[in-house]
Amino acid sequence: MKRDAIFEFYRRLAEANPAPETELQYTNPYTLLVAVALSAQATDVGVNKATRRLFAEVSTPQQMLDLGEEGLRDHIKTIGLFNTKAKNVIAAARILVDRHGGEVPRDRAALEELPGVGRKTANVVMNVAFGADTIAVDTHIFRVANRTGLAPGKTPLAVELKLEKVTPAPFRTHAHHWLILHGRYICKARRPECWRCPVADLCAFKPKTPPPAEAKG
Repeated sequence: MKRDAIFEFYRRLAEANPAPETELQYTNPYTLLVAVALSAQATDVGVNKATRRLFAEVSTPQQMLDLGEEGLRDHIKTIGLFNTKAKNVIAAARILVDRHGGEVPRDRAALEELPGVGRKTANVVMNVAFGADTIAVDTHIFRVANRTGLAPGKTPLAVELKLEKVTPAPFRTHAHHWLILHGRYICKARRPECWRCPVADLCAFKPKTPPPAEAKG
């Protein structure tokens, strides 16, 4: 996708949703960090259901340590890989208390030192909690970037670096959310809804998916 088309691509997504937000529910940077870590291989809806009661009780790393691993497991047992995630969340809380005064660090390197926190989670926290121009490449963004021709790449990191290079400055802060939401609700994995896509004419994907009525006919 050429530079002018990329600008128009983002402009249209921005026009449709000027202030996109994460669909994960959280109360502060720490609960955001926990929610994102729990969301690996799980849906935001499922995570929100599990954390609603948890975050009413826990909002700091120390409170998480006080709850303990067993208590945390009881809250998140409906989420996939909950045993491993509980261990990681408790271990991360200990590091935050011991090394960071109970505060969530703002830089990627420090975040990635926390158990259960990879580059994607670190990027989400930096973007959502601290307003950094980071782009966390999940399955939705990876698909959209490759399918549309916006930023093709063979790995999530390759796509991330390409997106950072081609995304115009005015759109960098919200690019992450626009692309995720576009992939989640329109540019779906199995059957993209091209007939109602605001950027279909800019997209390299062929053949475009027809409306359901036409597809049946």
